[in-house]
Amino acid sequence: MPEQNPVKPDIVVGARVRVRRETETTAQGVVIEDFAELTTSGQSLGRDWAPVHRWAVALDDGRLVFAHDGELDVDTASSGQ
Repeated sequence: MPEQNPVKPDIVVGARVRVRRETETTAQGVVIEDFAELTTSGQSLGRDWAPVHRWAVALDDGRLVFAHDGELDVDTASSGQ
């Protein structure tokens, strides 16, 4: 499982982000959901496979991906910051 870094303060629902994965190129999108309650509850959900990822991100190419804190960066190039 990727390293769980503390969430960056600018990553919130509606933020433009870059998703970084070792097996894929970096992709841009918008955070559409924060599942923090499920990731910090300590519940196993009755399984030890398919861990819950904190963020749901709608990518610009139309895909929906789920990511951990350490896989996201704020997309400052697109946000005008």
